Amino acid sequence: MKITRAGSQPSASGPENWFTGRVRIDSPFKCEEPGRHMGAIVSFECCSRTNWHSHPLGQTLIVTSGVGRVQREGGSIEEIRPGDIITILPGEKHWHGAAPSTAMTHIAITESLDGKNTDWMEPVTDEQYGL
Repeated sequence: MKITRAGSQPSASGPENWFTGRVRIDSPFKCEEPGRHMGAIVSFECCSRTNWHSHPLGQTLIVTSGVGRVQREGGSIEEIRPGDIITILPGEKHWHGAAPSTAMTHIAITESLDGKNTDWMEPVTDEQYGL
């Protein structure tokens, strides 16, 4: 058993090549092998969002506060709220982030396949985001 105490890890800014806007990543975690899961608490300021991306083994998002948006390629933008659980299928191209006027925080959980958990793609344009 391993306990990582709240506040024991510094917050990090979301990398500009993966996100649009201000994004904070807290409490990143990664299991030890043979496990494959990893994740973090991710906070998006208003209008902030991920780039388009996919995950080889899928992703689970658990919204903890605020109001956000999520969209899979070819689908409509969906509003997400605290308590919502979003299951993203393996290889499904998608993005997620905050609503235009409300910040949003979620827990993101992914698994690695051959050492890779995310395939990052192009930014989501303002038009795609719905501005």
